[in-house]
Amino acid sequence: MGKEILANWREGFAFRGNYLIIQVAVKINNLHRWDVSVTEAKEIQLKLANKIVIADKDINPQLIAGVDISSPDSHGMARGAVVVLRYPELNIVEVKVAKSKVTLPYIPGLLSFRECPVILAVCEMLYNTPDIVLVDGQGIAHPRKLGLASHLGLFLDLPTIGCAKSILCGKHEPVEEKPGSFAKLIHNGQIVGAALRTKAKVKPIYVSIGHKTNLTMALNWAMKCCRGYRLPEPTRLAHLAASGKLSPEPK
Repeated sequence: MGKEILANWREGFAFRGNYLIIQVAVKINNLHRWDVSVTEAKEIQLKLANKIVIADKDINPQLIAGVDISSPDSHGMARGAVVVLRYPELNIVEVKVAKSKVTLPYIPGLLSFRECPVILAVCEMLYNTPDIVLVDGQGIAHPRKLGLASHLGLFLDLPTIGCAKSILCGKHEPVEEKPGSFAKLIHNGQIVGAALRTKAKVKPIYVSIGHKTNLTMALNWAMKCCRGYRLPEPTRLAHLAASGKLSPEPK
């Protein structure tokens, strides 16, 4: 029975005798409050950027998550979504969606203060702990090196990868058309990420370190999670879930 219990912890539950034990799969660190001024938010970013960990070796993930958030509706409510997939098949293990009110207006460079609370709220609903999280947003490819993927990584204390659809800062050389080709993204003389071609004849995505990863690892896993679309499957499905086009309960 002991081995069976340990084996089932990964799925978010365990049986002890006739009792079903539910565990909290994702623990959220309490790093700071969210009701801050623009000046305070920028100071927090600069402080937390120093806490980002660059991994020195790759991992072998079994569960890969993707997160995204919808645009707020007329009442200021946004839908956050997290999708957990089993690698390498990328079959859906879990989908969680939750609505929360977005209180901060859109301010360039401060997107994480607008979206993190919504995403963290839905991550707390998970029964499975992902080994790595792909985020529809920037990691360290950010003016203060703390985009959404990095900010979430610190709160979740999990490896995260930024997979953004557009550039926030930096420039790169042209990217070859072959899928898997990339060009380094340079900002202020430093490599902050890369433009990655995930599909021929479509625009690249912009991959960067979030937390507890490195650029080689980030590019590797972003590409391994692609299944014929521009976006990696975890963030593509999270986008569908946040848009109400993917059921929270997979069949």
